[in-house]
Formats: sequence, structure tokens, C-alpha cells
Amino acid sequence: MAKAEKAAAVAELKNAFESSNGAVLTEYRGLTVAQLKELRTNLGENAKFAVVKNTLTKLAADGAGLDEQFTSLLEGPSAIAFVNGDVVEAAKGLRDFAKANEHLVIKGGFIDGKSMDAAEVAKLADLESREVLLAKLAGAMKGNMAKAAAVFAALPTQTAQLAEALRAKREAAGETVEAPAAAPADDAPAPEAAADEAPAE
Repeated sequence: MAKAEKAAAVAELKNAFESSNGAVLTEYRGLTVAQLKELRTNLGENAKFAVVKNTLTKLAADGAGLDEQFTSLLEGPSAIAFVNGDVVEAAKGLRDFAKANEHLVIKGGFIDGKSMDAAEVAKLADLESREVLLAKLAGAMKGNMAKAAAVFAALPTQTAQLAEALRAKREAAGETVEAPAAAPADDAPAPEAAADEAPAE
């Protein structure tokens, strides 16, 4: 490969590292051309599966600021799935394909510039996809909105019940206050008697 071609290849890989949401590094030794095509199809449009040269990829990874944990995995025949979208979904696709095709070995990767080993990629694949999480979030928000709507709908009824209870309580309190007020009429001294008892001048 000519020097200019190498420089162009490194620049392309560096751009792929920098523009991707994440990537998964694999070893593909033993996979047929047909199997690689099937894998690319399974990954869909959000991931680009590219066979890479380790020496050029190390230069590109260094240029993109990836740490030694990632570059140390660049041994043997390497291919990288560059993901522009849901990294979890791509990790699931690679894991499932690797289960059915033992020649595909997941070695590690990175997400948002942070390196991952093979075990961490496996944990990533076990997570729920972005679509599932968004659906659950929407369901939770819908449930909370329904609860809030029920509370708001109940407020007028509760307010009316409270007002009625207060009115009934006031009426009951009014009856206990008014009852003793009428009773002392017979016992009160007449005005004439009060006048008779006044001391003479």
C-alpha cells in the first residue's frame, strides 16, 4: 500500500472512531464471505462492519484519543462494527451472531470514547435497547399522567363533599348554640322587678 493510501486509510478510520457512538472489535478468522455478508445485513444501517488492518487501526485509534486498552486488542484478523445509533442493539446483533457462528469472536470495543473488554461488551448486549427503554419510559409517563388526571378529576367532587361537610357541621354547631338561648326567658327578672329592687333616693 502506497504512503498516500495508508494516510487516507488512517484518516478514514480516525473519522470513523470519532464520529461513531461506539464500536465493537471482533476477530473474524474462519468466517466465509457469505457469513460476513449475512452479519452486515443483520447489523442493519446503523452499524458498518469493516475488516481493518491492525497497524493502520492502531494509528487511527491513537489519533482519535482511544486508550491502550483498546489498541492492545488489535491482534490477529480484526474487524470492527462502527455504530452510528443504538450501540446496545449492535452489541446484541454481534452477540447473537457469535452464538450461531463460533468463528466470530468479540474482543472488546468502546462507547463514547471509553474502552470496553469482551465481558463489558457482553453486559452491554444484555441491556435493553433504546427503543424498549423509551417505550417503558413512555408507559410510565402515561401511567403517571393518568393518575394525575384522576386526581384532578376528583378535586371538584372532593371540594363539594368538603363544602357539604363543613355546612353540615356549621348547622349542627348552630343548633347547639341556639337551643340554650331560648330557655332562660321564664327565669329572667321582669323589668318591673328590677326597678322595685333599686335603692330609693
